[in-house]
Amino acid sequence: MNYTGAIDYLYSRLPMFHRVGAAAYKADLKNTIELCSLLGNPENKFRSVHIAGTNGKGSTSHMLAAILQSAGYKTGLYTSPHLLDFRERIRINGKMISEKEVVSFIEKYRSDFERISPSFFEWTVALAFDYFAREKVDVAVIETGLGGRLDSTNVITPLLSVITNIGLDHTNLLGDTLEKIAGEKAGIIKKNIPVVIGESQSETKNIFSGKADALNSQIVFADEIFEVMENHTDENHLSLHIFRDGKIYLENLQLDLTGSYQYKNILTVMAAIEELKTHFQISAASITSGLKNVKGITGLRGRWETLSHSPLVICDVGHNAEGISYVVNQIRKTKHDKLHFVFGAVSDKEIKSILKLLPHYAQYYFCRADIPRAMDSEQLALLATDAGLTGKNYHTVMEAFNAAIKNSTKEDLVFIGGSTFVVAEVLQHLKSEL
Repeated sequence: MNYTGAIDYLYSRLPMFHRVGAAAYKADLKNTIELCSLLGNPENKFRSVHIAGTNGKGSTSHMLAAILQSAGYKTGLYTSPHLLDFRERIRINGKMISEKEVVSFIEKYRSDFERISPSFFEWTVALAFDYFAREKVDVAVIETGLGGRLDSTNVITPLLSVITNIGLDHTNLLGDTLEKIAGEKAGIIKKNIPVVIGESQSETKNIFSGKADALNSQIVFADEIFEVMENHTDENHLSLHIFRDGKIYLENLQLDLTGSYQYKNILTVMAAIEELKTHFQISAASITSGLKNVKGITGLRGRWETLSHSPLVICDVGHNAEGISYVVNQIRKTKHDKLHFVFGAVSDKEIKSILKLLPHYAQYYFCRADIPRAMDSEQLALLATDAGLTGKNYHTVMEAFNAAIKNSTKEDLVFIGGSTFVVAEVLQHLKSEL
């Protein structure tokens, strides 16, 4: 079995949430526990940081991993979904797991998979934990896939739990209120293990505090301790001053993730690092060097990423109402003549609330990503018309993207977003052209 065959096998045999949606969601930890038992419980053989949240958990995970690696620690990183290569999900010191490791793992445990019938995500978690344990990482940053309480990653006992924020997303699975969703995310809080909450929200604060108190877990709300002040922003970096309890904490901090939503995430990261200093030696220099080169260290892509100039082409994987609102605000602050918006969505999102946030002055190119879960572009265009937006629908992402490029001038902005999978197809296309 070669690598391509191995991945095809996984996609065909194991249901994958990011492709098919709720049908792949397993509302218990039974399969993960059985897989981990089969592997000798690797989740207990390395130290970890566990990260959940509606928005920002991916950026936060990568920033923490970059800092820990810069501090000299062998750092595992587990995230999802991937954009170009499945192996992006599992990294050690920024390097993706090898194709050989993936193939070997499938061949060794194939009969067990077919007996247990795990989801794609459950299998991936098992592979990551086994790999991190065998490679003896000093620490692994583990991002939840969906929710928290019943997420497959929630078999670990971390050094620290982190919950970035709570928004209305995956309401069909996690609940239709902020309070219900917070209850699911709070499921990663463990007895006697500290927890950092990135954002204080009136609807959810008591839920987190109550759960932490019940489990004797120290709780910190990052935005009540840390503040951020913008110093200067250019295309490549945000320059920030970080304050702790009103006093300067880090001055002229450079962050190579330039999305405006990183102002929130950086507070979560600072609070998490303070807690992790109990276990690791992390200097100000390690924080500075890690954050200045997050993308280079970890391989993170798709967060307000500039793909080309003249015209300016930017993509971002924000895909729910809160994420889209940040993107739209930054688009408005970005100098451009006309806005060409390549937009697609998945069918289980609250699409009407998202469409209400999009700027009416843009020309839209509605498209459908090549996954079963994607919303039909004609249906999307009709809903967008009802929301007062103007554009055309295209059968594929690349038809939409090519039309946007063709219709733009060098002073225009072409933005690609609405769905991780729309961004992924454009990135894949651009990669193949290189």
